[in-house]
Amino acid sequence: MFLPPKNEAAVAETKAAEQARREAYSRIEHWAIDAIPANYRRGAVVSVQEVVCGDPSCSPVDTAIAILFEGGGKGMIGIPLEAKDVSKEVLLELFPTPDVLGAWYRGEDAEWPPMDDLDDDEEEEAQRPRLRFNVGDRVICHVGPDPVTGWAPGKVVMLWYREPSWPANSWAPYKIELDDGRNIFAPGDVDQIIRAI
Repeated sequence: MFLPPKNEAAVAETKAAEQARREAYSRIEHWAIDAIPANYRRGAVVSVQEVVCGDPSCSPVDTAIAILFEGGGKGMIGIPLEAKDVSKEVLLELFPTPDVLGAWYRGEDAEWPPMDDLDDDEEEEAQRPRLRFNVGDRVICHVGPDPVTGWAPGKVVMLWYREPSWPANSWAPYKIELDDGRNIFAPGDVDQIIRAI
C-alpha cells in the first residue's frame, strides 16, 4: 500500500501544538497544587486534560482538572477554555473554596460549583462564589470559534444553571437568553466567555 509523504510543516506544527499543550498542563497543575491549602496539599495529585464537547451549546474544549487526595478523596474542576488559554487568574477565580477542598480531602461529597437549590440561609449563600452578573443583566456571550465575530448579545435569565442530563456536580454560572431567541449557558464567569455589554 502506498502512503503519500507527510507534510513536514504540518508534522512540525502538530508537534509544537502538542508540546504547548503539555507545557500548559504542567503550568495549570503547579498553579492548582499551590492553590490547595497547605494542610490538604500533602499527597495531593493534580491531573489536567482537555475535553472536547460535542454539544453546540457548550464550550468546544474544556480544561478538566482532577484533584486526587492521598486518603482517596477527589474532586473535579472544569474550565471552559483550552489549556493554553487558562491563566492563573482564571484558575484561581474558578477554584473551589477551602471548605470544598477540605470535604474532598476527607472523601466527602461537595458540590462545585455550588447548587442553586440551596435554601436562602445566609451562611450557605456566603459560601457561593460571587457572580458578576444578576438575572436580567444584559451581556454578550462567546458563541462561536472566531474570537472577533463569535459573540452574541442577550440577557441573564438564571444563575447556577443545571441540565438534568449533566453529571453530578456540574453547574454553569449563568443561563442566557440571546437576542436571537436561543437559550445557552455560560460554563464559566470569565471575560473570555461572558461580558457586560
